[in-house]
Amino acid sequence: MAYFCAEFALHESIPIYSGGLGVLAGDHLKAASELGVPLVGVGLMYAHGYFDQTLGPDGWQEDADDPLDPDLTPLERLHGTDGVPWLASIRGGGRRIRIGAWRLRVGRVSLYLLDTDLEENDPADRGLSHQLYAGGADHRLRQEAILGVGGVRVLAALGIDPGAWHANEGHAAFMMVERVRRLMQDGRSFAAAVSRVRASTVFTTHTPVSAGHDVFSHAQMREWIGETFWEEIPHREELLALGLHPDDGTQDRFHMTAAAIRLSRRVNGVSARHGRVSREIWRGLWEGRAVGEVPIRHVTNGVHLATWMSDDIARLLDEWLPAEWRCLPGDEAMWRAVRDVPVEALWRVRRRLKLRLLDLMRDEARRRWPDHWPESAHLAGAGTLMSPGPLTIGFARRFATYKRADLIFRDPDRLLALLSDPARPVQLIFAGKAHPRDDDGKRVLQRVYERTRDPEFEGRIALIENYGLHTAHGLVEGVDLWLNLPRIPLEASGTSGMKAALNGVPQLATTDGWWEEGFDGDNGWIIPPAPAGASEEEVDEHDAEHLFRLLEEDVIPLYYDRTGADGADGADDVPAGWLAHARRAIEVAGARFTAGRMVRDYTRDYYVPALRDSRGDD
Repeated sequence: MAYFCAEFALHESIPIYSGGLGVLAGDHLKAASELGVPLVGVGLMYAHGYFDQTLGPDGWQEDADDPLDPDLTPLERLHGTDGVPWLASIRGGGRRIRIGAWRLRVGRVSLYLLDTDLEENDPADRGLSHQLYAGGADHRLRQEAILGVGGVRVLAALGIDPGAWHANEGHAAFMMVERVRRLMQDGRSFAAAVSRVRASTVFTTHTPVSAGHDVFSHAQMREWIGETFWEEIPHREELLALGLHPDDGTQDRFHMTAAAIRLSRRVNGVSARHGRVSREIWRGLWEGRAVGEVPIRHVTNGVHLATWMSDDIARLLDEWLPAEWRCLPGDEAMWRAVRDVPVEALWRVRRRLKLRLLDLMRDEARRRWPDHWPESAHLAGAGTLMSPGPLTIGFARRFATYKRADLIFRDPDRLLALLSDPARPVQLIFAGKAHPRDDDGKRVLQRVYERTRDPEFEGRIALIENYGLHTAHGLVEGVDLWLNLPRIPLEASGTSGMKAALNGVPQLATTDGWWEEGFDGDNGWIIPPAPAGASEEEVDEHDAEHLFRLLEEDVIPLYYDRTGADGADGADDVPAGWLAHARRAIEVAGARFTAGRMVRDYTRDYYVPALRDSRGDD
């Protein structure tokens, strides 16, 4: 299998990821290695990283390069014939663009990262692989051509001949188009080439709204990558038609996801709900079919257990679960043994993890002090005044408007009453980046920042700058409750709550993404959907009201209830009822939402059938 994705998150030292998609791809490779799935990854080598986030005195996000030094990583530069630093090339804009590659070994899996920052390339082309999701549409188009077309050609140059191919999101659709072109160049008809590519291709879509998919004009295609696709075969119109969308209203645009769906026999969303949403969005590609007959299925995402479960929790489970528990993805009967873990032992671990998070926040505040020393409120806003006693709620996501990080601020008086209750206090910790070109998302981030500097809240709200893998580990391990508030149905899956659950952190969330199928009544709390037909403002009002009601009536009382199951005082001031939810969160996440289960499902239901079909006749 060849697994193509625009970003991979494997370690903080290799910042070639922006968020959830990259983390998922990295976890996919790790799980494939553990399961022995014969897979290679293909991505781009972003020498300048994604970006380093700093916040100005007014809370506005400022972006700077986050350069990657290959000498400080296990990256290995590959060379072509005669020792040249490139293995393949494409043509576009009247120039030849040479493509080099780096190899990163992820256990038994190799990841190949493509690079155009070579002296042999035109200066305008060297920067194509510098930064993730940078530049305008033309830049993005050329990056995706390097990933898709260049990736196919680099694998061929390395002598790697995949039996089947997996495109993780529409960014990689050119991988399929290039394979069609190569088959036609070898003498196959267009229909035969498409059939052959479809048989061996898996496509996963992650975006539940039509506007979130890449679309390029035919003029852009002709100018920037036309030479790559049409220099030797006269099939321009057939190839362009692969990206037509029947609902677009124009015949002059190439939809990457539409092309990927047309060229993949097996298409899936990343949660049960997202599968239903995707069938609705893309039903136009199957004219005359009812929504339920659209052949888009789902494989619910999962997270890599060894990466996201803290060592402290894992050592505790070693005492109570069978010795082979780490190697049995999806074994629900085995994971029931989590119920035997004593609440006192779990509470000691949870307290230790929270103290470690508070230490991390103080370290980050000290490290950022030179940037913020004129601000008197910096230390409080960075969380240095927080203590381990209060219920601590975490929210760490990309700052996009639909994720609604600021929903809890709709009623500041009600929030203040919760945070400052002397008997049952609450703390809030936020982290996350807005996309560099998402000003609306930056404004949400700015509003959260302003609350962290508000003296009324007395240091009970914190924002950790420059969210990355390191701080993500601290947060999903150390908070008490995970908050996830996407506006339905805009969250395809959302894996942060799975990571938190593996560490005994229950989730409070809307019924979107994975939580619709993950919530069982005992592993967290769910905000019921707003009435059908409600406006966006009415939905926000409904969800905020239910959020506060759950916190006031269920979550906070349970956390501070220190009585045992028999009504007697709890031993060592332990919240037994809360920890029952924590144990159930671990059990459900471990049994059903790990990357091991996810890759096993892909292998059984998608990869093996694709490999079999790839051997068939046209």
